[in-house]
Amino acid sequence: MRIRLLYLAFKIYCFLFRPVRMGVRVVMIQEDKVWLVRHTYLPGWFLPGGGLDRGETLEEAARREAREETGGELNDVTLLGVYTNFVQWKTDHTAVFLCGDFTITGKSDGEIAEVRSFSLNALPKETYISHRNLLEKYRSGTLSSNFGEW
Repeated sequence: MRIRLLYLAFKIYCFLFRPVRMGVRVVMIQEDKVWLVRHTYLPGWFLPGGGLDRGETLEEAARREAREETGGELNDVTLLGVYTNFVQWKTDHTAVFLCGDFTITGKSDGEIAEVRSFSLNALPKETYISHRNLLEKYRSGTLSSNFGEW
């Protein structure tokens, strides 16, 4: 419940101040299955990720977020692209990384309700639309632009 209240306060902050933010997402794929997370404060399935901490590189943030949200330890990562989102009164820039070499070694943190792998051919209906679109383009081999709006 406390996380939901914090999320509501964040949305009010975004409405009042219209921040520009930088974050990361990680496409973790092995054997044609992608790992997605479901948050405790927001409906739907998402690629693991979040905002950068002060003094942190994009790659460090991607590795930290994967560890915190999935319990995953990433090996080699590749920058897939940088995308922009203008919803909810803010400007979010998101660097998306791809990782096919990882191990799930631990548990997720308290903001994650569930972590699961799904076939790229059978994503859950509740997958966040921009994440679904990115994964479908990746699966079909039509992911041609590595920047833009999502």
